[in-house]
Amino acid sequence: MTEWWEGLSGGTRFFYGMAIFFSVFFVWQIVAAFLGMAGDDTDIGTDAGDVGDMDVDGDVPDDIDHQDLVESSQAFKILSLRSVISFFTLFSWGCALYTAEGMETVKAMGISVLWGLGGMVSIALIFWGMGKLAETGTKDVATAKGKVCRVYLDIPANGYGEIKVMVSGAVEHIKAKSVDGEALPAGTEVKIVQVVDQTLVGVRKLTNKGEES
Repeated sequence: MTEWWEGLSGGTRFFYGMAIFFSVFFVWQIVAAFLGMAGDDTDIGTDAGDVGDMDVDGDVPDDIDHQDLVESSQAFKILSLRSVISFFTLFSWGCALYTAEGMETVKAMGISVLWGLGGMVSIALIFWGMGKLAETGTKDVATAKGKVCRVYLDIPANGYGEIKVMVSGAVEHIKAKSVDGEALPAGTEVKIVQVVDQTLVGVRKLTNKGEES
């Protein structure tokens, strides 16, 4: 082993060291993803609740799903990190193996770039597929928009409470806020007029006739 290593050029040794370095991070990313830890190490500097508050208060158009925007941003950053790691992992291994066989460094690097790009695409497809599988069977609170229900826990003026509503065939307790900023005691009949994200909706009080006030 020592003789083999001593027989390598300085460039090849560098590529092997680079390959081992990125391989460690690559394996860690894969393990973290399967253990459900990948989302914990990415901070995009945006709080979903803060985004939701803007929607409920009417500062942002209702037809924009802010939670989707936040989750997409998180997925983009995580996916970019994985893609970069996978690129350099395969690129460095390609360079190390080709130069060890005597191939010119420039040519080896050119071919290894294709290895890296192939790895980026493969990782992107794998984690995209994992994301789709994770979405299967998930309750979609967006389907509750327009439904009439009752306040379960008091909603204070300009504050948060809770409603109970049927979502995807099951009764769910969801955090709610009055879009008009008024206090809504438990038992008040309301209509869901905005879906901020999967945990927060905006509601409006109904009159005794069932019409929006």
